[in-house]
Amino acid sequence: MKAQNLFCIALVMLSCFSCKKENSSLKISDGTVFQPKEYYPEFNWNTTPQYFMFGNSERLLTAEEVEFITKRTGFVCIEKSHGLEPLGAAELGAKHEAAEFKNIKSGIKVLYYFNSAWAWPYTSYNKNFTREKIDAHPELKNFLVINPETGELNHRRDIFSFDVLNPEFRKWWVETVVKGVNVTGCDGVFIDQLHGFFYLRDDRKEEVLKAQGEMLADLKDKMGPGKILLANNANDDIAKYVYPHIDATMFEHYNGQLSSKESLLKEWDDMLKNAKTGKMSVFRIGVEHDYRGTRDTSINVYNREMEILAKEKLKFYLSCFLIGAQPYSYFQYGWGWDLSDGSLIDYPELLKPLGAPKGAYNRIDPKGWVFTREFEHAKVWLNTETKEAKIIWE
Repeated sequence: MKAQNLFCIALVMLSCFSCKKENSSLKISDGTVFQPKEYYPEFNWNTTPQYFMFGNSERLLTAEEVEFITKRTGFVCIEKSHGLEPLGAAELGAKHEAAEFKNIKSGIKVLYYFNSAWAWPYTSYNKNFTREKIDAHPELKNFLVINPETGELNHRRDIFSFDVLNPEFRKWWVETVVKGVNVTGCDGVFIDQLHGFFYLRDDRKEEVLKAQGEMLADLKDKMGPGKILLANNANDDIAKYVYPHIDATMFEHYNGQLSSKESLLKEWDDMLKNAKTGKMSVFRIGVEHDYRGTRDTSINVYNREMEILAKEKLKFYLSCFLIGAQPYSYFQYGWGWDLSDGSLIDYPELLKPLGAPKGAYNRIDPKGWVFTREFEHAKVWLNTETKEAKIIWE
């Protein structure tokens, strides 16, 4: 009996030790502990936590590419036009890839893509939002924004604009996104563009932003429990009514200014805020904004040049991520959203042993722009003013 009791005590102690070890890996830089939801993707500090998001309208992933991605992450999103040509609709591309990923890695979390502002005509649900078809579908045309200056449908290169102020549109949009998530077998959705075209109707800006928040809240509810809602740039002020309803936000860095020293400092604060409220962060860097050459007419030559540039810039941008990273923060890197824009490049630094951070970042001078941070297997030094960085891997 004594031996049995000792065995039980040992199991309890081992369990407690495991819990402490797990909580240590989830410790936020302010000393509190991140509280993940049970449907969140895997997370650890073994190597740089990565998120992948890609699309190719002309083809599907090869088996080798699926394996390449699943070895590096448990968190991916299938971009808006992926698989359109071979399968006829983007939701079928997402469905195909989700199944392929899950065949190899059952716990991987795969997100479907949908836009809340632009009516991309890549899914079967959106295929009639085109110049050639929209007039034959007046019920859909009523879902679109009229440009107040032209009196015509607002568009960007013939991609029309959704009108979030139309309650019938909001109902249709939520039902359509939920249908897409269910059809694809995905674990949630990435929602892009949260502005609702408030800039076309400044006098109704607050109304637009509130409607956007209501629509995303309804989506989160209608998807049901256990589905991830990741929204792009949801830490921006225009998404203040969206933010309470999401599980994760992306810091997109869609222009060079968003990598300024002031912007990065704010983002690190936002990543801390996200972690304290149990939200994930995706830190997406695209080095296309660092390209200073004349783009070659050959896309293959351009991509080779971009790969060289991406490898040159990786230490700096990885350091920008690591200084502010919290539990459930993920790094995405490349130079665009197509599959060929860096998603399948091998960056050895991202696979080096990292280990959990030993604490928050240190700002050497309270008014300066030099920061340091230590991880179990790496020391990071970063100057966001001169854009220099050092990482010492141990």
